[in-house]
Amino acid sequence: MKEGIHPNYREVAFQDMSSDVVFIIRSTIETRDKVTVDGKEYPLVKLEVTADSHPFYTGKHKIVDTAGRVEKFRQKFGKLGSKTAAAGA
Repeated sequence: MKEGIHPNYREVAFQDMSSDVVFIIRSTIETRDKVTVDGKEYPLVKLEVTADSHPFYTGKHKIVDTAGRVEKFRQKFGKLGSKTAAAGA
C-alpha cells in the first residue's frame, strides 16, 4: 500500500448525548474531542440519537393513525377533492 494516502483507521468512542451511552468502534472520522474509557483515551464523537435512544428501537415510538386522518379529511371535504367525482362530471 502507498504511504500517506489512507485515512487514519482507529478505535473511536461514540457517545449518545441523550442516554450517555458510550460505545467504541473503529472509524476514520476526525474529531477534536477526547474521552477516557476504561483507562484508555479515545477520540470522541457526540451523537444526538443512536439505537440506544431512538424511539423505534426502544419501543417508545408513536403509531400514526393514517386511516383516521384519511377519514377525517373525507368527512371535512367530502367529494370536493376526489378524482372520481371530477371524472364523473
